[in-house]
Amino acid sequence: MVATRAWRGPREAVGTRAWGDRRELLGFAAVGLLAYAVDLALFTWLRGPAALAPLTAKALSFVAGCTVAYAGNALGPYRHTRPRGLRPYAVFCAVNVAGAAVQLLCLTVSHYGLGLTSQRADTVSGAGIGMALATVLRFWGTRTLVFRAEGRVGSWTG
Repeated sequence: MVATRAWRGPREAVGTRAWGDRRELLGFAAVGLLAYAVDLALFTWLRGPAALAPLTAKALSFVAGCTVAYAGNALGPYRHTRPRGLRPYAVFCAVNVAGAAVQLLCLTVSHYGLGLTSQRADTVSGAGIGMALATVLRFWGTRTLVFRAEGRVGSWTG
């Protein structure tokens, strides 16, 4: 008796795609956590023992974090896209700069626009709400603009 593969109906195809999307999101999150840890550790070291100025230290740690995130995504969740050249890295860095701008905008609106000036309010707006919105932007930008898979339309929903 020969085993034949049964026809996959629309529900099974959607389930398979949903699992792929979850794996992609989990891989993206894991790489992001690693990049964040590199950024934070390097910034702390550059500000402490290396005694660099705050903006110089942050700029260097940001570039290192972006590089780790790009390499992790290129070798991990998006390895099937095979990006080539410097253009994908440059676009990836631009998407991350846009994410950082979103975080700063949330903090600016909360602190200066709404007058919520406590440390807790700054943390919630910048590291909470701002980080959540920036992560959504980074995921969309990374998936849509940097690591486009063949046959996938620009949106992560389709």
